[in-house]
Amino acid sequence: MDRRLPLCRASLALAAAAALSGLTAARPLLAASLHDAIRDAQRKVVKIYGAGGLRGLEAYQTGLLISAEGHVLTVQSYVLDTDEVAVVLDDGRRFKAEILGVDPVRELAVLKLAVEDAALPFFDLPSSAVAQPGDRVLAVSNLFGIAAGDEPVSVLQGVVAAVAPLNAWRGAFQSAFHGDVYIVDAAANNPGAAGGALVNLHGELLGVLGKELRSQSTGAWLHYATPIDQILGAVEAMRSGRSLRTEPARDAAPAEPLALADVGVVLVPDVLPRTPPYIDAVLPKSRAQEAGLRPDDLIVFVDGEPTASCSAVTAAVGRREKFDAVRISVLREGRLIEETLDPPAAAAADAHAEHSVEGNPPLDGSADESAPPRPSPDVNE
Repeated sequence: MDRRLPLCRASLALAAAAALSGLTAARPLLAASLHDAIRDAQRKVVKIYGAGGLRGLEAYQTGLLISAEGHVLTVQSYVLDTDEVAVVLDDGRRFKAEILGVDPVRELAVLKLAVEDAALPFFDLPSSAVAQPGDRVLAVSNLFGIAAGDEPVSVLQGVVAAVAPLNAWRGAFQSAFHGDVYIVDAAANNPGAAGGALVNLHGELLGVLGKELRSQSTGAWLHYATPIDQILGAVEAMRSGRSLRTEPARDAAPAEPLALADVGVVLVPDVLPRTPPYIDAVLPKSRAQEAGLRPDDLIVFVDGEPTASCSAVTAAVGRREKFDAVRISVLREGRLIEETLDPPAAAAADAHAEHSVEGNPPLDGSADESAPPRPSPDVNE
């Protein structure tokens, strides 16, 4: 009888017992590691409070600390449409926030907290990670405003279902950003979550949770996050204040300021100080209609100057004389379209000059000295 068989069975039993023991020991370590990753991410996420409070308008959202000095990355929304934006840290400390810059295309904003120390925990954006479809992720945000003081923000676990271009609507307006986003299989974009963090199971930042949007193709609510590598340049511009001109040039005020109505543009009602400058209507037989501007176009630049709100567009146009042409750039279905609009006063001046060159009497009835003199009638005829 071969006695090696029992020995082999004994060896296998010992190996299995050792493996089971190792697996049992690994589970607490894995749980502890995940817990640490979650707490680390929660400390870098802040609660933001501002405008809102009416029906359907929550007065809170989420943000990410992106520097030890208190820079906060969040989404541009009506919550920021007030001079009293407050930010609450994970430890319960509350600070007033200053808006440094806004990106109207990606609908992001960078705030600065008035902190005295420079030792806040933060996400290092340049060293952020990248996810692939199928990766397990965590959505960390002030979902439904559950956290108010030093309570930790909410955490949802999900999976990256796809990486695809954002094609969505919010109300009657299409989303301005159409780059690739992480589509998440989790209810990550509910009220209050906008501006939160999408992280992997190691706590590494992957993206910024977006606003509540509906898919253009299915009409279903989207749960998504914008990858960090899509917004790095914009964030740096906002941190330095380059994306939003806070101090316009103090030129002499025009004698007759140009108005949007002069070129045929009507903006959406300016309900809040930073209402996004969507075109509400285009006046018939106007220069804007001739140029092909449409309702729902988002005005992002006026003569190359970034415009993040209706008031900014109105102010930028109003710094020009009534007879000056104005260059307007709009965002439509992910494309940037630029048109130069001549107001009626400028068109009339051009027509005046054209008639003068052709030798016709000027439109104002004055004599044209450059035309040859007409022969006087012969009294003898």
